[in-house]
Amino acid sequence: MTTETAKTGGPEAAVEKPTRCAETVAFLTLAVLIWPVVAVGVVGGYGFLVWMFQLVLGPPGPPH
Repeated sequence: MTTETAKTGGPEAAVEKPTRCAETVAFLTLAVLIWPVVAVGVVGGYGFLVWMFQLVLGPPGPPH
């Protein structure tokens, strides 16, 4: 990027830096809402996968 592009208002000039308040709201949204839902989904999905695996192939352990 050249200095002229920045002075003439290129695509980078239109993007404003996020404020501290906006960053705090984004962080709290991720930390309080999104990541707990993702974590529960991953653990629940893994539990469902193990459950279905054992339903089809039987529980682990030595054969009788």
